[in-house]
Amino acid sequence: MKKLHVLLPALLILAMLIVVLPGCDKEEGQVFRMADNHPDGYPTVLGNLAFADYVREHTNGRINIQVYNNSVLGQERETIEMTQTGAIHFIRVGINPLTVLNPQLNALGMPFLFRDRAHKFRVLDGPIGDEIRAMLIPQNLYGLCWYDAGFRNFYNSQREIRTPADLQGMRIRVQESALMMDMVRLLGASPTPMAYGEIYTAIQNGIVEGAENNWPSYITAGHYEVASFFTENQHMASPEMILVNTSTWNSFSEEDKAIIYAGAAEGARVEREEWLKAEQEYEATARASGNTITTLTPEERQLFVDALAPLYDQPAYAELADIIQRIRAVE
Repeated sequence: MKKLHVLLPALLILAMLIVVLPGCDKEEGQVFRMADNHPDGYPTVLGNLAFADYVREHTNGRINIQVYNNSVLGQERETIEMTQTGAIHFIRVGINPLTVLNPQLNALGMPFLFRDRAHKFRVLDGPIGDEIRAMLIPQNLYGLCWYDAGFRNFYNSQREIRTPADLQGMRIRVQESALMMDMVRLLGASPTPMAYGEIYTAIQNGIVEGAENNWPSYITAGHYEVASFFTENQHMASPEMILVNTSTWNSFSEEDKAIIYAGAAEGARVEREEWLKAEQEYEATARASGNTITTLTPEERQLFVDALAPLYDQPAYAELADIIQRIRAVE
C-alpha cells in the first residue's frame, strides 16, 4: 500500500507527459525529457540548458533534450523514480536522495570531508568521481557529470546559531536521507525530512524552525524571508550530477554517446561558473535584507567538526572508510 501511494503521483505526472509532451518526428528529431526542481535562472538549470544546446547543435537536431525545471515533472524523489523507469530520460539531482539506492554514495556527503572547493573537484573529476558515477547502474541510472552545489549551512527562524548547543531542540528540515537525519541528531536537533518545495511553508507555519542548504537555494526558494538567521558553518559539500536512464543511454550510438558526454561536460562547466557568481550575488542579497548572517570563528566551526566526528564511526558509515581515506588522500 505504501508503495502504491508513492507511485500514484508519478503515474499521474506520466499520464500528463503522454498527453502534453512532444514525441519523435522527422522535423524535430528525437525528444528526451530532463527534470530539475530548481527555478529559472538557477545555476543547475543554466547548466542543463547549456548541455541540451550542445547536444542539439552537435547532432544537427537529431537529439533534443527538453529541460523541465521548477519541479514541473514532480518533486525530486518522484523524478528519480521516473528516471529509473525511463518515463524521464535525464535528471539533475543531488547526491543525498540517491543514497537510498546505493549507500556508498554517502561517502560524498560526510560532514567536513572536503578541504575546499578545489579539493572537491579534484576528487570528483578524477578516478574516484568516475567510480562513483557508475555506482547507480544497477538501479538503471548512469552519471554523466558533476555539478557544484556549494557548501551547506544552517538557517532558522528563531535565533543565531554559533555552536551546536544553539541547535538543541530545533526541528530542522533535511533531505530524505538517513545520513542527513543522523547528522542533525548528533547536533542535538530533530531532523524532519520533507520535499524541497515544502520548506518555505513549513518554516512559515512553524512545522519546522529551520533547514540547511546553500546560498542560492536560501534565496531563490525564498527561505530567507521566513528564516532570518543564517550560519556559515559549511558542514557539508554534497555535489550534484546529471544522470541518464541506462536504457536510454544504451540506445545511443557510440558517436552520440561521445557527443552527450561532451555536452554534459559543457553543462558542468557552465553550471560551475554560474554557481560561483550566484553564491556572491545571493550572499549579498541576504546581507542586504537585514538578516543575521553569522560567520563562525575557527574555534566555533571546530565545535561542529568535533560534534559530527562520531558519525564516521557509526556502523552504517564505517564501511565507507576506504573511499573516505582515498578522498582525503587526494592532493
